[in-house]
Amino acid sequence: MSTNPSNDSVPAISIFESLVPIVVLVALLALNVVLYGDSALAGSNQFVLLLGGFVAALVGFRRRISFKYMMEKVSENVQSTTSALLILLMVGALSGTWLISGIIPSMIYYGLQILNPTIFLAACVLICSIISIATGSSWTTSATVGIALIGIGDALGVSMGMTAGAILSGAYFGDKLSPLSDTTNLAPAMAGGELFDHIKYMMWTTVPTYLVTLIVFVILGLNIEVSALDQTQEMLFQIKQTFDVTPWLFLVPLSVVLMIVKKTPPLIALLVGTLLGGVFALMFQPEVVMGITGAKEFNPAAAYKGIMDAITIQISIPSEHPILGDLFQSKGMYGMLGTIWLIVCAMVFGGIMDGIGALNRLSQALLSVAKTTFGLFASTVASCLALNLTASDQYISIVVPGKMFAKAYKDKGLAPENLSRTLEDSGTVTSVLVPWNTCGAYHSGVLGVPVASYFVYAIFNWLSPITTLIFAAFSIKIKQLRG
Repeated sequence: MSTNPSNDSVPAISIFESLVPIVVLVALLALNVVLYGDSALAGSNQFVLLLGGFVAALVGFRRRISFKYMMEKVSENVQSTTSALLILLMVGALSGTWLISGIIPSMIYYGLQILNPTIFLAACVLICSIISIATGSSWTTSATVGIALIGIGDALGVSMGMTAGAILSGAYFGDKLSPLSDTTNLAPAMAGGELFDHIKYMMWTTVPTYLVTLIVFVILGLNIEVSALDQTQEMLFQIKQTFDVTPWLFLVPLSVVLMIVKKTPPLIALLVGTLLGGVFALMFQPEVVMGITGAKEFNPAAAYKGIMDAITIQISIPSEHPILGDLFQSKGMYGMLGTIWLIVCAMVFGGIMDGIGALNRLSQALLSVAKTTFGLFASTVASCLALNLTASDQYISIVVPGKMFAKAYKDKGLAPENLSRTLEDSGTVTSVLVPWNTCGAYHSGVLGVPVASYFVYAIFNWLSPITTLIFAAFSIKIKQLRG
């Protein structure tokens, strides 16, 4: 007879059983990379996540855990991503209206005149840092200024992987330090600390990592060889020929940023930004709207259909310039469906792993080997990384280790800021480096750059856990509990 894990007759899951679904998943994902390359995200990786969930369920059946209980955990997991899925749809809609309104083309137009390849990457880091600190959201940063910077970088001939890495490095720096960020509030809450003590203490590892990141991007910028610089003037001319370029269009993104700063829910802010983009398209780009629908005259029916097409389906605005032809495309809400599919399948795998007790068992195993202070920090980092890989959600990678390790830090006489800082340094920032994690799937989908292409260049993100381990190894700024 099937039971749930509360039944005392069911033995605790072993570390071997916990690892079986992960080993199968990693092996199949590696096979997909070999056979499909970047196109693995088109569907094969999604199904592999379901297969991994099926293997985890078989382990659960062997332990007499009911299918109903496992599905309840899956339901909880999927439900927790509802807001993120709706935001993804809204980002797709926003990118469509911001294209046909001329907002993104105008950003590219002015950006091409202000930025050059030498300073571009470092400027991306700085710009995204400021926006992310102001909004408290790496997701909003990618969906607004990130999209424009990808376009500018592509027009300048800079590798899209480099540009995406710079965008995400800046976005996650701001996300970590902003008091408006949900993860920045969640980490001290799980560790038992205070928000501003957490932010202040986090500066010790975050600022050096950020400075190294900036230096690397400055060096990369000095050594960039581009082929598109000679075409800049031609691109500027083509943008002006296609769109009515004006600074007035920046009122729309500015309004979205202000709404986020004023703590407007991101979903509402993005919806308003989408609708304003549609209004500005009708005001400034009626010819573009007509061109999408193929209408011969501008009338209410053509206006409505043009805006709705931009919001919901793939559109393309013709351009004689090959680079601009690629930039003047949007997939709307439809283009986000693949990413949503990936997130849902990842949540199925993570939910079943949680339901059979595998996630908790893996965290306990890591905790059991934490005999020294460095071992405790290293176990926390490893736990966060493992959960980002298996549970596919940055919030789980903060909540589960936060709950598991809080007492261990206290028992060793360590202040909760040590734990909350480590959770952010290894849980928050590395989520974007996993293709099937909600963050990796989101940013890859929004920026249109595969995780594999930007992984190496997301310097701040992979360097952060290394920095926190270095500080722990040499006992730098390890805060003790006050007596």
